[in-house]
Amino acid sequence: QVQLVESGGGLVQAGGSLRLSCAASGRPFSSYAMGWFRQAPGKEREFVATINCRGTATDYADSVKGRFTISRDNAKNTVYLQTNSLRPDDTAVYYCATASQCVLTSNDSDYGFWGQGTQVTVSS
Repeated sequence: QVQLVESGGGLVQAGGSLRLSCAASGRPFSSYAMGWFRQAPGKEREFVATINCRGTATDYADSVKGRFTISRDNAKNTVYLQTNSLRPDDTAVYYCATASQCVLTSNDSDYGFWGQGTQVTVSS
């Protein structure tokens, strides 16, 4: 059974940073791309960042480029999202997900398993 468990969310002031983690189990972690998505209240879920299975390629939503960094440690079965220069409009529940392929993808339909989410709240 695939499990994804996010952690690291919290309340932070604008301009601050948080490091989100997602620990995976139940399938060969290093075989699949990973992604981070977020959903703000009253809004649809949106893509944030993705990384390929080897950790050699990444992609980001325009809204977070230059501020967020996705990385992975295949030895620890964990993917990270370093969030810097946070803004109030970054407030959302952040979800990690594992794809059905090695190649990175921003399409949420390519992700078959999702975590429960971690809340990030940025105050102004």
